[in-house]
Amino acid sequence: MQQTIVGAIERVAEDVVSLVLKGATGPLAPWEPGAHIDLALPNWLTRQYSLCGDPADRESYRVAVRHDRLSRGGSEYIHRFLRQGRTLDVSLPRNHFPLLPAPEYLFLAGGIGITPILPMLRAAAASGVPASLVYMGQSRASMPFADELRSRYGDRVRIIATREQGRPDFAALAAALNPGAVVYACGPGPMLEAAEAAFPAGRLHAELFRPVARSFAPNTAFEAVCARSGQTVQVPADESLLDALTHAGYPVASGCREGVCGSCEIAVVDGEPEHRDAIGAPAGRMYACVSRALSPRLVVDL
Repeated sequence: MQQTIVGAIERVAEDVVSLVLKGATGPLAPWEPGAHIDLALPNWLTRQYSLCGDPADRESYRVAVRHDRLSRGGSEYIHRFLRQGRTLDVSLPRNHFPLLPAPEYLFLAGGIGITPILPMLRAAAASGVPASLVYMGQSRASMPFADELRSRYGDRVRIIATREQGRPDFAALAAALNPGAVVYACGPGPMLEAAEAAFPAGRLHAELFRPVARSFAPNTAFEAVCARSGQTVQVPADESLLDALTHAGYPVASGCREGVCGSCEIAVVDGEPEHRDAIGAPAGRMYACVSRALSPRLVVDL
């Protein structure tokens, strides 16, 4: 973890605040567009937020947080109780949504989904690669950083208030794509579903706010053997691997508990995991919050 100090809290749209987190003991860890951090809040919750500042700035991180009216306590705390000068621990940046080299980019953002897209557009523009952004939200007032984007990038940014203008025609955007151009999209589920229907799968990269509902076989119990200690942990059908390990004295870092943030990644030494995450676990790894086992026994590097 890295220690930061809340250097600024600024309202950047309706129900959205921007936080500037300054390194408390020196430069912060480097990051690349698409990365996010875990923010450990004083109310004992950990939440994930995309970094939306300048990767060249090693003195501070910037994130933006929308106040979710159905908040489980994270955005509620930030909007109502967090104050400038508060010390917060943040994780090292992780990136499951990297910006890959391409001859041209089309960026799609919906609402708070602008946060990972903003540094991507900055990087593309700085490298001289053609790039454009279609940024949509219910109203202009609800869209963070809209003025910043228009002033910096001009006509390369198209801002659409969907209540007044309707939703953009993704099929038309797909038909106008130049050969080799790739699409990066982040936003609410319906927007991403529309993008997936319109753009070829090999040219679309998307990041989810929430995992897409999928069906799996009923949970079954299995054993998790901790390779370093040799202890066997029983994982009942009604308990996650993450919770079973924690209760057995092997606490694993966790954040979203939905398989989208990657903070609970562990190494698998033997056995066959059943991957239920939404981000695609690397070979030999699994996310303990949602994934289970297809074999009766897993050996994990704990």
